[in-house]
Amino acid sequence: MRKIIRIGIIGFGNVGKGVLKAVGKNSDMELIAIFTRRPKKVHDEMESRGGGIFVFEPEQAFYNSGSRIDVAILCGGSKKDLPAQGPKFAERFNTVDSFDTHADIPNQFRLMDISSNKGDRVSIISAGWDPGIFSVQRVLNDAFLPTNKTYTFWGRGVSQGHSDAARKVTGVADARQYTIPIESALEAVRKGKASDFTKRQMHTRLVYVVPKIGADLKKIKEDIKSMPNYFDEYETKVVFINKEEMAKSHSSYPHGGFVLASGETGDGNKQILEYRCQLESNPEFTGSVLVACARAAFRLNKMGRKGAFTMLDIPPCYLSPHSSTVLLEKFM
Repeated sequence: MRKIIRIGIIGFGNVGKGVLKAVGKNSDMELIAIFTRRPKKVHDEMESRGGGIFVFEPEQAFYNSGSRIDVAILCGGSKKDLPAQGPKFAERFNTVDSFDTHADIPNQFRLMDISSNKGDRVSIISAGWDPGIFSVQRVLNDAFLPTNKTYTFWGRGVSQGHSDAARKVTGVADARQYTIPIESALEAVRKGKASDFTKRQMHTRLVYVVPKIGADLKKIKEDIKSMPNYFDEYETKVVFINKEEMAKSHSSYPHGGFVLASGETGDGNKQILEYRCQLESNPEFTGSVLVACARAAFRLNKMGRKGAFTMLDIPPCYLSPHSSTVLLEKFM
């Protein structure tokens, strides 16, 4: 199997830039091309970094460098980009994406499975830390503690998917959404006080919005708060600010969260499991996970596998750059 995996990036927003940085930290990866709606701007940026990277518009992916790309990493948003882009690219390329609308994952998986099977390709969907790493942790909790209750808390931090969804609302120029865990619920779980919390009892959502000139602020607020799968089940606060304040106070993308399980074994012995993720840069870490999954997609395809996968389907060794000998000696 060829050692260098050739990567194409589809979409060059925050996650795409995170993928770029992650590829540079993996010696078995090589970035071949970037496909973006802003080719001139991104081309100039790549030239300032030393050049050598092809930059095209997204539709040109099917005509330029297609045969040279081993894995296309799809970095668009989950609300509109990935549902349209994903099946189209999956028929031509091995793909990895971070589709994160949890309620729509089964349908997106079905569509990607149809397309990637048609093209004899592998598509790994919903990769990242949640869905992704946290999904794996939830499955492990359920397997190790069959009588457990598992809870997922996110934040405090910036949700890229929810921010992107808010930006799609008519009249919004820019938006940043913070997910905030409710501390009393988090501490109750840590103390083993299992409860059937509602989403509203576990998190609040805070959305900073830069409105377009002349926009209907009341309607923006109503459209965000009522958005299904994103805000309608939470206590959501919308705060309007100007672009200067957005740039000054909300230009970084920290995030994180917890997966906790509370259960019993044997004769009532209480067991509590906790996995924590604390990130200074959500898009950079997501990009790193996507790159690891690109390695797995490449390996699966070389083994003759095809169709859609999630991180639940992938052995950890397929994600790692290390040999099985090194994994046994250093990681077991």
